[in-house]
Amino acid sequence: MLGGVIFDLDGTLGDTLPVCFVAFRATFERFLGVTYTDEEIRAMFGPTEEGMFLARTPDAFDDALAHYLEGYAANHHLCPTPFPGIVDVLDRLDDRGVSVAVVTGKGPNSTRISLEQWGLEGRFDRVEPGGDHGAIKPERMTAVVTGWGIDPATVVAIGDVPGDVIAGRAAGVVPVAAAWSPLADPRALTASGPDAIFNEVTDFATWLDRFE
Repeated sequence: MLGGVIFDLDGTLGDTLPVCFVAFRATFERFLGVTYTDEEIRAMFGPTEEGMFLARTPDAFDDALAHYLEGYAANHHLCPTPFPGIVDVLDRLDDRGVSVAVVTGKGPNSTRISLEQWGLEGRFDRVEPGGDHGAIKPERMTAVVTGWGIDPATVVAIGDVPGDVIAGRAAGVVPVAAAWSPLADPRALTASGPDAIFNEVTDFATWLDRFE
């Protein structure tokens, strides 16, 4: 039985990481005078963008965050649509009356920008951002399931990194892995022990159809 589906955002709903890298790099160059590589920026992930700037630019937090969000919105053309098939998955779940949510490590502002750019605002029952001081996905997933009032064992959580799988397991939901992002690491995802791993969105859609 399928009671709900919880989606990660970056790398699961859409290929937003290039947008993040461009916006972060420009902001850190301006406020820190340092040029970070994509890999160095990705290693900082865990807290929200707000948390990252609180830690690295505390004296210019408001300006740095505003600069980042402006760059994030301006460069969203690098990811103009969700991954092919995502809208179809959401439509099929909606037709079945299955609850859907987003639980992401992103902050609320960049999350809103991406959902609006993709025309997905209002498509999710709940949208839960990350934590300013570190990853809190298990807590966010638990809050979503509690709000739905359903058995967590009937909820599927899908994400593109091992931490998403681990978070889903900790929250008592069914953790599965999205390996369709260009930056996904299928070996690492498999090693994290998901109940299933999908190389294509269509494979995920077919798997969901197995559940009543």
